[in-house]
Amino acid sequence: MRQFRGPSGRSIFGVVTLSLALGATGALWVGPVRAATSAPSLMLANVYQAGVALQDYWVSEKYDGVRGYWDGAKLWTRGGEPIMAPAWFTAGWPAVPLDGELWAGRGRFVEAASTVRQQTPNDDAWRKLRFMAFDLPAQGGTFTERIDFLNEVVAQINRPWVQAVVQSRVADHQALQRLLLKTVKAGGEGLMLHRGASLYKGQRSNDLLKVKTHEDAEARVVAHIAGKGKHAGKLGALLVEIPPASGKPAQRFKLGTGLTDADRIHPPPLGSLVTYRFRGSNPGGIPRFASFMRVRQDLTGQ
Repeated sequence: MRQFRGPSGRSIFGVVTLSLALGATGALWVGPVRAATSAPSLMLANVYQAGVALQDYWVSEKYDGVRGYWDGAKLWTRGGEPIMAPAWFTAGWPAVPLDGELWAGRGRFVEAASTVRQQTPNDDAWRKLRFMAFDLPAQGGTFTERIDFLNEVVAQINRPWVQAVVQSRVADHQALQRLLLKTVKAGGEGLMLHRGASLYKGQRSNDLLKVKTHEDAEARVVAHIAGKGKHAGKLGALLVEIPPASGKPAQRFKLGTGLTDADRIHPPPLGSLVTYRFRGSNPGGIPRFASFMRVRQDLTGQ
């Protein structure tokens, strides 16, 4: 048994054991194992804006994979779909909820998504994935306090494909931008900022911020627009809809830039969610310079 204490030295979690036997009394789990029947309640990020008090935040790489939620017994996507991971992949995982990213490496999102959505798991493909754990959703205390717990949980799992996301600090906006450019040049997607004082709450807030060289968002495909000229007989553009936000109604716009020939021959199905990148919005709320990135397999159904 070990007594965990906060920076002040007082006990904040009580006496817990780091034995990870499923169902072990006194383990880090502080609530019942969730039987997921809908999308899990996960912490979601807003977009970073200059002026944030960076001394309040931890920074880590943003891993471009498929969000994975371990409920203590099974893996689920952000949209609440079961992930059919091989038994060996999650063997020895605790009865402790984990939030993380199923990641195949920089620039390999398509590979990760393809592996995760297979109903019959392919061992060879899964051996290329890592579960990058970044939080303990059911653990009390602040994020700064949860980091130590998470590192100990991952150490106890002791599997090379389960890794705790490394957290560090940056001094100011300029240092953050330098780290962002370094990460992107090395093939990374961007950075994440996590407020050290934040509790885990299943909502979108400024406690979690994504830092990227561009903005991105999701929209639902509502129609296929036929192509003309060199795209005759194929998809010309997607008509997509973004939900109402900040008092503005739902918006529809055409998304044609960024589509590959394969996308135009086999377009994303109606009702699917796609990710697009953009640079700001016009006064009416329509994204400017929007460009298709991919179908969000892990969000389908939300």
